[in-house]
Amino acid sequence: MDSFALDATPEGFRSGFVALIGRPNVGKSTLLNQLVGEKVAITSPVAQTTRNRLRAILTTPTAQLVLLDTPGIHKPHHLLGERLVQTARNSIGEVDVVLALMDGSVPLGRGDQFVLDLLQQCRHPVLLGLNKQDLVDPSQQEELIHSYQEALPGATLLSFSAATGAGCQGLVEALGPLLPLGPMLYPADTISDQPEKLLLAELIREQVLHHTREEVPHSVAVQIERVEEDGPRTAILATVMVERSSQKGILIGKGGAMLKAIGSGARLQMQKVFDGPVYLELFVKVVPHWRQKPGRLAELGYASE
Repeated sequence: MDSFALDATPEGFRSGFVALIGRPNVGKSTLLNQLVGEKVAITSPVAQTTRNRLRAILTTPTAQLVLLDTPGIHKPHHLLGERLVQTARNSIGEVDVVLALMDGSVPLGRGDQFVLDLLQQCRHPVLLGLNKQDLVDPSQQEELIHSYQEALPGATLLSFSAATGAGCQGLVEALGPLLPLGPMLYPADTISDQPEKLLLAELIREQVLHHTREEVPHSVAVQIERVEEDGPRTAILATVMVERSSQKGILIGKGGAMLKAIGSGARLQMQKVFDGPVYLELFVKVVPHWRQKPGRLAELGYASE
């Protein structure tokens, strides 16, 4: 969906914040990228991919939606998990509209019900979004929709597919009128306000998620140490943190093959960001139990709220 320049805020224009709330892996990041038309959030089949509360900005002729992609709500098993869930829960009270995102291709589960229970007393408008409609058997669709309607009575319900884009325009048209009247909060051509280093770190972590399995993905953090312009080329130095030596071995791989693949994939994405060649140097560092250390979490941007 194209954003476009608006010289002046038209009469009746609306602007505000929309929080995407849901369990891990319901498609929040995929929807964010679909709505703004560019990659602003990393995606992965691995649960709990999103760690930061990212903002994507979508500007239409009548409204500007600041979309917050929050970490998936789950039962935390370490301090990092507790802070991620708290970030998502805090977002509910800090926005103008809540989009409760569900995997509409499967029946309502206990995790979904927990999320919806959190929203029962929400003072802001709540829109219930059933994602992954491209995976739904048409004969089951009515029954699935009914089960979600019963779980959150009174909420507006919309079905769509973040993967294909089907129904997403209707979602935008439904969200806009729920925002308060007001001017643009960002220039019309802005699609994200996340810091450059955060985006670069996330692009590296995305490649780790794609290339590794089991215990490695959730134990990884990425820190961008340096970004330098070197003529037409951008040079980036980054550290990939893991908790155990065995995980370091997996990330490096035989003869450095795994780290090379991770770096190559990340570099291709970074070249789109900088619109030019990128030199990327990666180091892997073992930091035992970093997910349990408040100081380390704060350093990585996961401070308590």
